[in-house]
Formats: sequence, structure tokens, C-alpha cells
Amino acid sequence: MITGRIHSTESFGTVDGPGIRFVVFFQGCPLRCSYCHNPDTWNFTDGREITAEELINEYDSYKEFLSSGGITATGGEPLAQPEFLAELFSLAKSRGIHTCLDTSGGCYNPENHESIDEVMKYTDLVMLDIKHIDSKEHKKLTGIGNEHILSFARHLSELGKEIWIRHVVVPGITDSRDELLHLGEFISGLKTLKALDVLPYHDMGKEKYRALGIEYPLEGTPPLSKSEALKAREIIMEGLKNGLKIQKEKLYSD
Repeated sequence: MITGRIHSTESFGTVDGPGIRFVVFFQGCPLRCSYCHNPDTWNFTDGREITAEELINEYDSYKEFLSSGGITATGGEPLAQPEFLAELFSLAKSRGIHTCLDTSGGCYNPENHESIDEVMKYTDLVMLDIKHIDSKEHKKLTGIGNEHILSFARHLSELGKEIWIRHVVVPGITDSRDELLHLGEFISGLKTLKALDVLPYHDMGKEKYRALGIEYPLEGTPPLSKSEALKAREIIMEGLKNGLKIQKEKLYSD
């Protein structure tokens, strides 16, 4: 029997996909995002070992409150444990439970993605975090470039998987107008895009860093207001509309 390693679960998640959801925080992540508010999920050897059936049983204890939601796998990075995630989502689908994956896409390899495609067979919705549209800046922010992540987004679109894009706006890092427009133009090419969440940066995770004895990378960076995040979303939507316009013009010219 396959086991996985998780950090924790949340029984009534309201910001991790549609409806009220049972949220599973996977343990272990290959990225080191400067604004990560869950540094306690980074280490792959921490957390607790568990089976997919045990998690489904835990879901069942709350299911009367989760009728409009389902299960969301987040982290950490769930795709770092693809076999376990596939088993969890397969069990969920066999019981008619809506499945949502919250991922950075950082584990996707365009040349070897069979294990991730197996997960996708049982995934209803992918919430994909695009941290930065520029690969060099993405590497500064997270430790890796974004080429595989953008490839993953395109692959999801080709598979027909519903995509919910998330983008955190960090002052001085991810709030450039040109980069926001570029992000909008990119996501305009995702045929299965269902939603866009533009989230304001916050520093509420600083206490966790202190407790773990880790230096907080964005010390001194001010939190972003909701109104500023809304303005950033408007710029991304402007880029999206521009992208759709270009696609339409190209279609007619061909």
C-alpha cells in the first residue's frame, strides 16, 4: 500500500477551491519562494506518514459539511509525491468527490510527465501558482526558472483540465506593469482558464521563520493592500484581452 507524507489537514477550507473543502497539506517542496508562509512544509522528511484511505476516512468524518466542496491537495508541493496523490484522488473520484490540486507546477518535466498525467486523470481543477512571468526573476524569487511551469500550464490546457491561475503581487518584485501585462497575454492562450486570483503579498508567515530559526527573505517589504491587488488584476486582464485580440487577428489573417 502506498503511503505519503503530509504536514497537516484542514477540515473547512474556504480559499482552496470552490465551496468548503477538506484540505491536505503535503510535506516537502522543491521551491523556496521568498514569500512562502509555510516554510514548515519544505523538508521532505518531516510531517507524518499516512495512507490515502486514512485521508478519505478523515474526509468522510466531515463530508456532511463539505457537500459543495471536495478535497484540495496543497502544500508543500503535492506533485512531489505523484503516486500517492494519484491514489488519493482516484479514491476520491470513486466516491464522487470533487478534486482540486493547488500546485506551483515546479515538478513538471515536459520530457517525463507520465506520473503527473496519471494524477491528472483524477483531477477536476488545477489551481496553478505563477509566481513570476519572467524566468530569471522567477529564479530569484523561488530558486528555479519558470520554463517547466509555463509548459505545465500549456499541457493542462491541452489536456482540457480546468485551470485557476493564482498570482501573488509583491511590491517591487511582481508588480511591474510590463510583467503583469505579459502574464495576462500568456494566460490568454490557456483555453481552459476558469478563474484568476490576484493575491496581495502579506508577511504573516514571519513568525514561523523566527520559530524555525530561518531568516525571512523579504524583511522590510511592506504588505500590499487589497486595492493595489485589484489594480494589478486589472492590468493582467488588460494583457489577457490584448492576447485574445492578437489571437483573433492572427486567426483571421491565416
